[in-house]
Amino acid sequence: MSGLNRRTFVTAGAAAALTSSGIWSRAQAAGFPERPITIIYPYGAGGSGDVVLRMMQPILEKQLGQSVIIETRPGGGGNIGAHAVAQAKPDGYTLLLGATNNFVINQFLFKSLDMDPLKAFALVTRPSIIPSVFYTNATVPARTMQEFIAYAKGKPGKLNYASPGVGTTPHLSVERLKQIAGIDLVHVPYRGAPAAMQALLTNDVQLYLAGYGVGRAFVEQGKVRMLAVGSERRLPALPDVPTTGESGLAGYTASNWWGLAAPKGTPAAVIDKVYAAFKLAAADKAVKERLEKIGFLAGDETPAAFTASAAAEASIWEDTIRKIGLYQSIK
Repeated sequence: MSGLNRRTFVTAGAAAALTSSGIWSRAQAAGFPERPITIIYPYGAGGSGDVVLRMMQPILEKQLGQSVIIETRPGGGGNIGAHAVAQAKPDGYTLLLGATNNFVINQFLFKSLDMDPLKAFALVTRPSIIPSVFYTNATVPARTMQEFIAYAKGKPGKLNYASPGVGTTPHLSVERLKQIAGIDLVHVPYRGAPAAMQALLTNDVQLYLAGYGVGRAFVEQGKVRMLAVGSERRLPALPDVPTTGESGLAGYTASNWWGLAAPKGTPAAVIDKVYAAFKLAAADKAVKERLEKIGFLAGDETPAAFTASAAAEASIWEDTIRKIGLYQSIK
C-alpha cells in the first residue's frame, strides 16, 4: 500500500470510528434510561443531601420513567463513594450526589486522593445549596456581622470558632473570613455538627457556621443569635437576616452545596436528559417550599454553568488551604 493510500485508509478509518461512536452515543441517549439509575450518596443515610434526593426522587422517577435508587456509601470524607462513581461505566446509570468538598476541596486536602474531581467527572447540576448561617452565643455583645468583626478585632486570639472537623466547609469558610476581615479567631474542631453547636450553646466558642435547620430551635429559645447568611440573596425563611454581602463582606459567601455528577465520558445527550429531570424537580413548587422551610435553596444550574462555577470555587479553596498550611495534609 502506498504512503498516500495508507494515510487515506487510516484517516477514513478514524473518521468512521468517530462517526460510529457518535451514532452509538446518540442511540444510547435516545433510549436512555432503559433500566434503574443508581445515585451514590457518599455519606450516611439521613444527611442533608440524602434529604434533598428523597424529596426529588418521585419527580425524577416520573420524568425518567425508571426507578432511581439511592445508595449510601460513606467513608473517607466522601472519597470512597466518589471514587466508585469515577470508575463506573460512563453510561449515565451510576451517578454521584456529592457535597462541596467532594468536588472543590478534597483534592487539596487528601494526599491519597489520586484524582482531580473536576477532570474525573462530568458535572450535571447543583440540586441544592445550603447557605451557612453565622451563629454566635446570645451573650456575645454583637448583633450584626459588622459588630462581631469589630468585637473580634478588639480581642485578637481570644475568641474561638467551632467546626465539625478540619477541612470541612465551616472550617475553611471561617479561615477565609479571617483572611478577608483581618481578624484572629482560634479554631476548635469537633466531631460533627451536634458537638460544635453544643460548644456554641455553652459559649466555649463564639462563632459557628451551620445551616438554618441546625440552629433554628436555639435561636427561637434565645440561646444563640444569627449574624448573617452566607448567600448572595436573603433566605425566604429568614427575610430579616442580612447576607454577608450586605454586611460589608462584598463577594464573600459561605455555603455547602450538593452537586450531581456522572463519570467523565458520559454522552452529553445523557447528561442533558438527567439535567432536565433534576431541573423539573428543583422547580416543583412543593419541593421548593419544603427546601426553603429548612433553609435550603433549590438549584438548577446547567452543566456548563456548574462546571464553570466549580472551577472558580476550587481556585478559591486551593488558595485558602495553602495559606493556612493544610495543602494535602491529610493521608
